[in-house]
Amino acid sequence: MTTSNTKAANKLAVSSENLLPENLPPENFEQAFAELENIVAQMESEQMSLEASLAAYQRGNTLLQFCQKSLADVEQQVQILNERNQLTTFQPDSE
Repeated sequence: MTTSNTKAANKLAVSSENLLPENLPPENFEQAFAELENIVAQMESEQMSLEASLAAYQRGNTLLQFCQKSLADVEQQVQILNERNQLTTFQPDSE
């Protein structure tokens, strides 16, 4: 294989790795959270190899960041109308 063919093959391999389900971004919060719960359960079972545990940890970190950002975005959007028809930020009742 020539150098240019090798570079092309490496690019294809990297591109196809990025299309694996574990490398795709989640579609929504619920999907991300479910996958994160699954990863935690697998890791807690202590049946994963070191390499698989590292990959699961990395994916879990990505999912956690996605979930945190999704929650922060929604939190900013949660507003209610008060008595004067003004938009105010939602304040949960403290008990």
